[in-house]
Amino acid sequence: MPFLSDTDPQGPPKLGLVLLQGLVLSMFFVFSLRLWYMQVHKGEEYSKQAKENQLRREVIYAPRGTILDKEGRLVAINQPGYALTLVREDCKDVEATLEQVSRWTGIGYAELKKRFDEGKKEVKSFERMTLVPDVSFDLLARIEANSVYWPGLEISIRPRRVYPHGDALSNLLGYLSEATKEDIEKDKSLRVGDMVGRQGLELELENVLRGAKGLRQLEVDATGRNLKSAVLRQPIAGQDAYLSIDLRLQEFVLRQFEGLAGSAVVLEPFTGQVLALVTSPTYDNNIFTSKDFSSRWSALNKHPRKPLLNRAIQSTYPPGSVWKLMVAACGLHEGFITPNTRFFCPGSYKLGNITFRCWRKAGHGNVDLEQALVDSCDVYFYQLGEKLGVDRMSAYAMACGFGAPTGIDLPNESGGLVPTKKWKRKRFNEPWHGGENLNMAIGQGFTLAQPLQVARFLGALLNGGNVLKPNLLRGAPPVVQNKLPLRKEYRELILNSMVETVQTGTAKRLFRPDAVIGGKTGTAQVVRIRKIRRETHEMPYRHRDHAWLASWGRKGDKTYVVVLMVEHGGHGGSTGGPLVKSIYEYLFGPAPGEEGAAPVDGPRGGGAAAND
Repeated sequence: MPFLSDTDPQGPPKLGLVLLQGLVLSMFFVFSLRLWYMQVHKGEEYSKQAKENQLRREVIYAPRGTILDKEGRLVAINQPGYALTLVREDCKDVEATLEQVSRWTGIGYAELKKRFDEGKKEVKSFERMTLVPDVSFDLLARIEANSVYWPGLEISIRPRRVYPHGDALSNLLGYLSEATKEDIEKDKSLRVGDMVGRQGLELELENVLRGAKGLRQLEVDATGRNLKSAVLRQPIAGQDAYLSIDLRLQEFVLRQFEGLAGSAVVLEPFTGQVLALVTSPTYDNNIFTSKDFSSRWSALNKHPRKPLLNRAIQSTYPPGSVWKLMVAACGLHEGFITPNTRFFCPGSYKLGNITFRCWRKAGHGNVDLEQALVDSCDVYFYQLGEKLGVDRMSAYAMACGFGAPTGIDLPNESGGLVPTKKWKRKRFNEPWHGGENLNMAIGQGFTLAQPLQVARFLGALLNGGNVLKPNLLRGAPPVVQNKLPLRKEYRELILNSMVETVQTGTAKRLFRPDAVIGGKTGTAQVVRIRKIRRETHEMPYRHRDHAWLASWGRKGDKTYVVVLMVEHGGHGGSTGGPLVKSIYEYLFGPAPGEEGAAPVDGPRGGGAAAND
């Protein structure tokens, strides 16, 4: 057998060597291409990302503008608050972290997870995402003590809204709550966890009060610990807002409503400035940042007297005999009556087969317009309403500012209702009946008004006929919305009738010798006339009539309009009279002979009177 010599040529196959070389070259080319892609093509982007891992940006929240009353008393302020935030990049286990936050705060895991998922779309992984916008100091200490076990969780300091006077101004000021997804979509300056105005002036003045956020750049190490920081953009504080509201007057009027549901307005007729806008019952708007918010909010929503409702602008009622002031003005303007026009009142008025009764069973006899207003004679206005008809009364009422919002600087204002033939046909698919003219003339039937509208109408009678926008901002110039269609002598006749009503009529409780005060009481029926009249306190609460008292007072160079409405309060004179009298005592001081008497701090009045 032949043996191979050591000198015989031996080596790998040529094809394998070529393949190996080709593989090496290919890998070198791929690595070179990848290196060029990362170093050259994407170098600037990756360099930026690397810096962002070292440098982080953080929002600096701007303090919200404070709100002050007309004398400079603070009614909405900012205090240091603490928010619990999460940096996703530093968080090792998001689900476990959210579960721990849920145990700490009592907020459901599902709610936190939803907030986290929504925040991912708006907040970068290395930025702070707000999980809980307001954390109590006790909980803050607990979280800080355990922060080493939960990387990514951080505490941010931000302003917290506080209302020092709580329920006195809650329906005026409103409150703040977290921005919703819809809010963020509409306003790109908002982020998850931001607080925005929800009701009242906080909502109406949102763009004025909010300010603009600042921006801070932080340098951090690999563990996320801050090494140094620099402010890139200073925050701009929101503007302060000064109100026309007198806080002390507002609190005093609210005390008069203790145990009652209703509202009151105190207005300067020549400027349109609102000095008090009270609704009762009310609520403490600080609950929206309290720990037990959910349970307290639920209780407010279920409260039978609806404290969340601003009755002065959102609730509407039949205006009762207060409406006769407007109907009298309409009759004079349209020329259907003169100051000397008389109608006979035998105690009732018959239209077709229906008898409409006056509040005084024996009647008022032959009365002119001023006496009809002073005595609140229903039969006089039945006959006037029949002559005018719904179309004239409706058009004139709208010209006086009824049937539409007043334009006050508050959201969700009701416009009330001034019915027309067209409205009834559309609403009920029925024609307008003649008897409805009579009901409308005395402020019953479909007609609805809110207290602020009545106050604005009285203001127009006093200021020369200018229907002014009610203003809540101090020093804002008067805005004339319309001109009252009524001659000067007719305005004076109506005002004089109100003075006579205080001196000899149903508003006698308001009389004081050192001031000129005019008033018009009203009783608005809630249920149909009963065959047997009963005292107010003998009736079920929901069946009791509403009590109105519309008034104005002048002493020296001060003139005010005061309008009060008590839900199911019975009669305007007996229920509203003592309350409005106490308001004038606050505005003008005690009447002569009563200098030692302090204004009463609670509701007064007894049983129902025989008339308004």
